[in-house]
Amino acid sequence: MTPQTSRRIEVLIVGAGQAGLATGHELADRGIPFLIVHADERVGDQWRRRWASLRLYSPAVVDGLPGMPFPAARLHFPSGAEMADYLEQYAARFDLPIEHGVRVERIERASDGKGFVVEAGARRYEADQVIVAAGSFRTPRVPSLATELDPSIRQLHSVDYRDPSQLAPGPVLVVGASHSGADIAHEAALAGHPTTLAGRVHGQFPVRYDRRVAQLGFGILLFMARYVLTLRTPIGRRMAVEVRKGGGPLLRIRRPDLAAAGVALIEQRVTAVVDGRPQVADGRVVDAATVIWSTGFRPDFAWIEPAELDADGWPIQRRGVVESAPGLYFVGLLFQYAFASMLVAGVGRDARFVVEQLEARRSALARGALAGESARPASAV
Repeated sequence: MTPQTSRRIEVLIVGAGQAGLATGHELADRGIPFLIVHADERVGDQWRRRWASLRLYSPAVVDGLPGMPFPAARLHFPSGAEMADYLEQYAARFDLPIEHGVRVERIERASDGKGFVVEAGARRYEADQVIVAAGSFRTPRVPSLATELDPSIRQLHSVDYRDPSQLAPGPVLVVGASHSGADIAHEAALAGHPTTLAGRVHGQFPVRYDRRVAQLGFGILLFMARYVLTLRTPIGRRMAVEVRKGGGPLLRIRRPDLAAAGVALIEQRVTAVVDGRPQVADGRVVDAATVIWSTGFRPDFAWIEPAELDADGWPIQRRGVVESAPGLYFVGLLFQYAFASMLVAGVGRDARFVVEQLEARRSALARGALAGESARPASAV
């Protein structure tokens, strides 16, 4: 076994997606030393791996990170590839310190109780404070009944879907009727596959995305996503539960679009397998040569030892601050504070808030006002 090499870092950021980069920018602005470690070989690879036709659900005018607008027309909806290139350019423009190909396997408290130890294969980092910006989508959720499907049925999770060339000849079943499932089902149908979309629909965007009224009204929707749909409001807390279960509303592709493309929408869950074929809750059996599981991701934070998890497996935090483990923070969690937290348009605010808390704790420790595990951040309200 290769011996571990240890390195001391004041602040370590795990992940160089939009959350990690925005956080790095905030730290750099304040002159706080930091390092970003990233599992991929290039910034933006998480976007490059998404399906080719993917476009953001927000226009370019709000898709920039702090300090650098997105380089496109205001009402252009960027593709995943365009976002990937933008993030790479962002990291280069601000010369953010990033080590690539570093997959963090464990974060634990330091033995002396001061700071954290971060293990990544043969690498070991000792950090005073750690910000986890690795995202919420690490472990795909696939129901156990998938193993009972006939071996002739091609199966893949939405995270592995790129384009219709991956689909077997014949009918397609997309399981999971959130926005990504609707997008994929629509594309499969347009490619000539008889397509069924199964799952509960959690509402839909009220008008077509390409309508001018939608574009003009996006500012209102973004205001709602930032300030109304938050964990401080009853409606926001209810929505957070649905979103974290994979229940996002239909956005770009809505019911009329699905119907126009010939997609059969069955608002029933797939609950069983009969003779090797999927069966929905009302007893209907669906013929499929390909099944795409657009069933979201399950929380996977067990590798972060100091983080306490709630009953659903999500870190217990307040606006990204883990109060039970001073010096540990999150940015980029699904509905971390608001619906906007999971959008490029909202991650900058979360990053700024977390860095303000980190800086306050750092200053207090430097003054000797706080020590070790008694260190507490400023109020996270």
